Amino acid sequence: MNKTLTGFALVLALILAWVAFAPGTSRSPTAPAGTPKGGDFTLASSDGAVSLHDFRGKVVLLYFGYTSCPDICPTSLGFTSQALASLDKAELEKVRMLFVTVDPLRDTLDKLKTYTAYFHPAIVGLSGTPQQIAQVTKSYGASYGRQETGSAGGYVVDHSAFTYVIAPDGSLFQTLDHGTPPAQVVEAIRAAMKRK
Repeated sequence: MNKTLTGFALVLALILAWVAFAPGTSRSPTAPAGTPKGGDFTLASSDGAVSLHDFRGKVVLLYFGYTSCPDICPTSLGFTSQALASLDKAELEKVRMLFVTVDPLRDTLDKLKTYTAYFHPAIVGLSGTPQQIAQVTKSYGASYGRQETGSAGGYVVDHSAFTYVIAPDGSLFQTLDHGTPPAQVVEAIRAAMKRK
């Protein structure tokens, strides 16, 4: 195992251990708001506008979070990055993950690009106006809300932590719970690939 992979594995292990034993780090992921229908959308990335239909023919993993999230997002992205690393080269070319911020005031496009690249190059960070983000989260049944903490950080964003698996035809295929093991994420990706 090379030094980069060893370092990544160590960092991920530390994050997961901290999440497991740190008291009161974040509220539990909230339940989805109704049955999500999904649908196309267009948001901004550091490389320009990105639409869901740009990835037609690929499996898309969609996740709503923010870069200052203390525990939930790093765990979810860590598990997903392990799943992506388990795919062979041909499979990986048919998969993208979109990380949509629910904290557009603090998450600049450059910050999102740096954050997502840390986990895996197949993850694209997206943002938009508060109204655009509210519309996209609503269509997928995701929820979020700003909570003032009185600390130097100012606030946290409580948010649902589901990963939405979108099939190559653009339809919502499956919703994965927070903490879904990497092996099950891989199974979901491969199952979604079969829907044309």
